Amino acid sequence: MADRIANPESAGPAGGWGSLKSIARIYGETWPTPTAIEALSKQNKPGGVMCVSCAWPKPVNYHPFEFCENGAKATLWDLTNDRCTPDFWNDHTVAELRAWKDHDLEMTGRLTHPMRYDAGTDRYVEITWDEAFEQIGAKLKSLTPNAAVFYSSGHAGLEAAYLYALFARAFGTNNLPQSSNMCHETTSVGLSEVIGSPVGTIVWEDLEKADAFFFFGQNPGSNSPRFLHPLQEAKKRGASIVTFNPVVEQGLVSFVNPQNPFDMLTGHETTISDEYLQVKAGGDIAAILGVCKTVVEADDVAVTAGTKRVLDIDFIQEHTTGFGRFIDCVRHADWKDITRESGLSEQAIRRAGEIYIRSERVIGVYGMGLTQHSQGALNIAMLVNLLLLRGNIGREGAGCCPVRGHSNVQGQRTVGVAEKTKLIPMDRLKQLFDFDPPTEDGMTIVDAVKNLIAGEVRAFVCLGGNLLRAVPEQEEMECSWEKQDLTVMVSTKLNRSHLFPGKQAYILPCLSRLESDVQATGLQSVTTEDSFSHISGSTGKRTPASEHLKSELAIVAGIAKATLFAKPGLKWDEWTADYGLVRDLIEASYPNDFKDYNERMFQPGGFYRGNDAHDRVWNTEEKKAVFTTPDRLNALSFEDRSGRYRLLTMRSNDQFNTTIYGYSDRFRGIEGTRDVVLICAEDIDEAGLEPGQLVSLVSDFEDGKLRELAGLRIVSHNLPRGTICAYYPECNVLNSIDHHDQMSKTPASKAIPVRIRVADTNDI
Repeated sequence: MADRIANPESAGPAGGWGSLKSIARIYGETWPTPTAIEALSKQNKPGGVMCVSCAWPKPVNYHPFEFCENGAKATLWDLTNDRCTPDFWNDHTVAELRAWKDHDLEMTGRLTHPMRYDAGTDRYVEITWDEAFEQIGAKLKSLTPNAAVFYSSGHAGLEAAYLYALFARAFGTNNLPQSSNMCHETTSVGLSEVIGSPVGTIVWEDLEKADAFFFFGQNPGSNSPRFLHPLQEAKKRGASIVTFNPVVEQGLVSFVNPQNPFDMLTGHETTISDEYLQVKAGGDIAAILGVCKTVVEADDVAVTAGTKRVLDIDFIQEHTTGFGRFIDCVRHADWKDITRESGLSEQAIRRAGEIYIRSERVIGVYGMGLTQHSQGALNIAMLVNLLLLRGNIGREGAGCCPVRGHSNVQGQRTVGVAEKTKLIPMDRLKQLFDFDPPTEDGMTIVDAVKNLIAGEVRAFVCLGGNLLRAVPEQEEMECSWEKQDLTVMVSTKLNRSHLFPGKQAYILPCLSRLESDVQATGLQSVTTEDSFSHISGSTGKRTPASEHLKSELAIVAGIAKATLFAKPGLKWDEWTADYGLVRDLIEASYPNDFKDYNERMFQPGGFYRGNDAHDRVWNTEEKKAVFTTPDRLNALSFEDRSGRYRLLTMRSNDQFNTTIYGYSDRFRGIEGTRDVVLICAEDIDEAGLEPGQLVSLVSDFEDGKLRELAGLRIVSHNLPRGTICAYYPECNVLNSIDHHDQMSKTPASKAIPVRIRVADTNDI
């Protein structure tokens, strides 16, 4: 079996001049305000603004420019000089705009006024804030609480998120799904089961002490480029990096540091991965089992020889349970099964295992390549198994590192934006605000989509995001979305979700985090939580795009005040005037996580809210870390068969989530289009296809529904056999809402069963 090892010459390195040129292009297209450069110079530093892009941590000892390509693009995107005013609607109807691309909608610029949909003209029309709040409140009051869903995208600060969750519960529902439902909810559920923590266990200092990093389904080059700095430093001190990913991601191949003059002038590249194993989509369980088998076999040899053991048996005996069953599974696993399911050779897996064995401290890094599968929680449990074998959780330089994608997606869960009641301190809320919070769990995104299609959800309030573009079942969702009694979108720019307005529909434009937020007590600051559980303050200082904008917190408070009966404990006006009062409430609700909140919020690097698993305190049912014995070797919910492919949805380096900055995916050599499907040369030949040929992808999920994405050009690409790739969010139209992780209900977007259809022919 031939291993598919990344070719460093296949594309330019991550970072370098390519990154600077990409930033310059966005600057030239958006013509941001002159203060944009000043904003970037202070980004992710004390007294500055925490990046509106990803949730990568902010180091105490920061670089002169502590931003990356994606962070710069997000900043320039927010600070554009373009404006989408009410006059825009004089020339455009909603029906017309449905034919526009995502990129073109956002290029209209920042929204400037609150707007209400007028069905008679099929246009949005200007409305005052007071009128909008009054009308939204009146409609919500006419609905039963569980007919409304309160969604949040992960952008809003902790203060607005806390009040948003409080509002929903005071209204009478726990229907508080969040963008983590679509990406890292598998982490929250899966990690909690096996180590008792819903988030990663490492802190910044661990990056500096690790001897090896094992990457699974995570792409730092496009999704968290600032991660490449500590990886480069790790390589300089001799650390090893092993990558498991179906796609060759250039950020894990080579990197030119844009902040290093020598690297930039000479083109000097740092090779990142020592081993790059292109596992089949959904094959990580088998691959990790093979690495575990290599480790266990080496330990058996050591026991026989009477030498130092490879396994950390003292840690295993003191801190874990389930080891006996798991090691029996490992010993009896057949290499033929492992190689078949992973798509990797035994030799390649053994090389990865040997690196793990000789590395004293190992960090396991993963992204949505593990979480967005039907057995995503088992993927994560297998990675934890590997780490537990040598005690690589709860000590310096080691641990579990899920990389979150949005700037405050983890923090919003921390302060109550969650549908599961067990995660919420309901007794404290009752004591603080004198009302009885609802006791039934709310809807996940999967539940909300199903209930919306069934007509049971009658209202959606969205605090940020582009939900219609982000979820499966896009066609059914678009039809059902406009049948609702109420849709409310808190947004900075136009997106496709605005184009399917409910019977009453509102676009409420908000401040960007970069802009000054002045309330009755003066300039306000907000806080966010990063992937390492650190809380940082953020103060916007740019002039707002419009005098008519409100902050996310002020919008939440305005709707809540108009909806709820007045209660002495619900002080919406006071909280809007002074965000410090909201932080006092968060501290009172979560005293262990937010002690001395207001005093510590601008601490360099953020203040750590703690993590019990980091200290080897296991909040599992067994009060120990749990070894999980796998009952399968792949993460799929379907069988392989002739003509069926595993579709992996991907992002380009010119997008962030559903925001499309442009049409340049330079690492994959794709320019000017997103309408492509990537297939390996062998699969193209076997199917009788040709590069450049126009095809459709058709869902092969066995539920009797026709789902098709047409107009895709075939691009030959270095991929494992049977794995094909195309872009998110366009491919969401192919995914069934029933195709999700079995524990968390996270949509399984990294291995969608599809067939290839050629125009006027049968499926290939």
